[in-house]
Amino acid sequence: MELMSTPKKVVVFDYGFGNVRSAERALARTGAEVEITRDFDAAMNADGLLVPGVGAFAACMRGLKQARGDWIIDRRLSGGRPVMGICVGMQILFARGIEHGEEAEGLDEWPGTVAPLEADVVPHMGWNTVEAPADSELFAGLDADARFYFVHSYAVHDWNMETHNPAMHAPKVTWATHGKPFVAAVENGVLWATQFHPEKSGDAGAQLLNNWIGTL
Repeated sequence: MELMSTPKKVVVFDYGFGNVRSAERALARTGAEVEITRDFDAAMNADGLLVPGVGAFAACMRGLKQARGDWIIDRRLSGGRPVMGICVGMQILFARGIEHGEEAEGLDEWPGTVAPLEADVVPHMGWNTVEAPADSELFAGLDADARFYFVHSYAVHDWNMETHNPAMHAPKVTWATHGKPFVAAVENGVLWATQFHPEKSGDAGAQLLNNWIGTL
């Protein structure tokens, strides 16, 4: 008799700045057990923590700190517990953001500045392809021409993080282009993030979320 595997428990962190319901539905389709909450213990103990984000960088950071999300993310990463950020939930993982002339500090997990897109048409709204590393786990099983849904006016255009320790693996960075190339996704140990919305990206987004759940 084949034993049924226990569903992975995922918390969608609810700090007031994310499309939590659409993320919940998309994750539930992977077979995960999903809870929307800002409860400290639930967020700390879940197999995976998903941090969405919609709105301005500074406002999201304030909301995250008020919910102790910054501390939760730091502690989870220190303990090797997976975290995934989406859209502004990815942007706040960088060192700083500049929006509407206001500069705010991010979580500084990665160096870099979130700045206005350099393109003729802003916001970048709609479907776009990405250029993922050949050994990407996040995009495993997806065709090179797979499209993902973006809605944003800001992004990180330069990646300056390097590792000189041969025992450490350099982060895997995926790029997209809207005017100028920008960071579309990052895989860095147990910390993954996407600028696009996998929960709005149809079958390609579903495959990507399945890939993440499969690592938990």
